[in-house]
Amino acid sequence: MNSVAKKILVATTNPGKLAEISAMLDLNIDWKSLTDFPDIKVIKEDGKIFAENARKKALGYAKQTNLWTLADDSGLVIDALGGLPGVTSARFSGFDKLTTGGEKERDRTLLDHKNMQKVLKLLQNVPKEKRTARFVCCLCLACPEPAEGASPQKVLIETEGKLEGIIAENQAGSNGFGYDPVFYLPALNKTVAQLESAEKNNISHRGNAVKKLKPLLEKLLEANQHRFP
Repeated sequence: MNSVAKKILVATTNPGKLAEISAMLDLNIDWKSLTDFPDIKVIKEDGKIFAENARKKALGYAKQTNLWTLADDSGLVIDALGGLPGVTSARFSGFDKLTTGGEKERDRTLLDHKNMQKVLKLLQNVPKEKRTARFVCCLCLACPEPAEGASPQKVLIETEGKLEGIIAENQAGSNGFGYDPVFYLPALNKTVAQLESAEKNNISHRGNAVKKLKPLLEKLLEANQHRFP
């Protein structure tokens, strides 16, 4: 494979998500995020399922940046809530964005807390055996122009990963992000937020989706290396 790093955009402003994906793929790639494109037009996530949102983001941002783009849509699915929060996981509390003097990391932490508090309140009287849930992640890699192995819609790869667990009654752990502190794994007797990064990446919904994607991406990079600078 060409030794020159390929530029691929990960369609996120979340530094935790970018770090997880780049670490799990561990390829000679110059990873970019949406923060590298401050004037980019935000793609609206109005799909009804995770895969639809991931595909829409990947295609939309690839077109705008002229880069191969890896997008994911992921979230929490709780059986007792009929599948909620689902595709609304990131804004389940009713807040899409918070403003605290432009401090994005603080905003994200506050938003995560509000989302978790809403989930815990809705499940307040639900017994442990009925608090079953799963994290779901759908990944889509798209290209801005025809490439070897692409579909007519310029979709290169789509994968899905899941992680089963239950919703704890209280938050525990300080690692990770999102709903990790309330997502309990009975087999490990820990929440996802109590896991070390490597342990989480090995079993997570995103990790499972990335494991499926990695060998397919390696083949695509080989087949299309002449398209990269």
